[in-house]
Amino acid sequence: MASTSLLSPAAIATAAGATSITHHSLHPSSKLPVRNLLFKSISGNKRPSSRLHVSSPTDQPAATTTPAQPSSKSPKEETIFFDGGAHYGDLLANLLLGFTLLWLPLTLAAVSRAFFLRYRFTNLRVTVISGLTGQDRSDFSYKVIKDVQVVPRFIGEWGDVIITLKDGTKVDLRSVPRFREIAKYCLAMAEKPVVLKETGPKGF
Repeated sequence: MASTSLLSPAAIATAAGATSITHHSLHPSSKLPVRNLLFKSISGNKRPSSRLHVSSPTDQPAATTTPAQPSSKSPKEETIFFDGGAHYGDLLANLLLGFTLLWLPLTLAAVSRAFFLRYRFTNLRVTVISGLTGQDRSDFSYKVIKDVQVVPRFIGEWGDVIITLKDGTKVDLRSVPRFREIAKYCLAMAEKPVVLKETGPKGF
């Protein structure tokens, strides 16, 4: 006849509690590997994302646009075509003839032209400077020129340029070097036909 072990109610309760503890302690651990595998698979399939930084760094000042400053430079720059005094041949010839008393006034005039007279032709104006310190100065634009004539001196090495203005004024430039070239330049700048009115050589 088989023997049956009798347990007390306290022992039965203790054994049931141990079984429940063991069951609950093993239940979460059984699900842990599955959750880890799912997390790894999701994280493994996740592609790296790239971010575009549009805003400028805060440590650099924002670029500011400054309004354009008006240019102080003139729209048309003045260039010099000729700047010089009377031809040296005029002074030399009059000095050689200055030994005679009759020619002495012309010699003094030639000396005055050589040292105290200066012509300047630019792309904007004609300037005549005279006087001991150059304080006497006359300027006029090419727009007021009506006519230009030339008078050769000696054998044509130098000559006079006679400019007639629209108001009737005549400007006589004496003993000008390169007088033909300068006269043509004045006519071209005045938008006139470049046709020189030239007479024969006249003295010195």
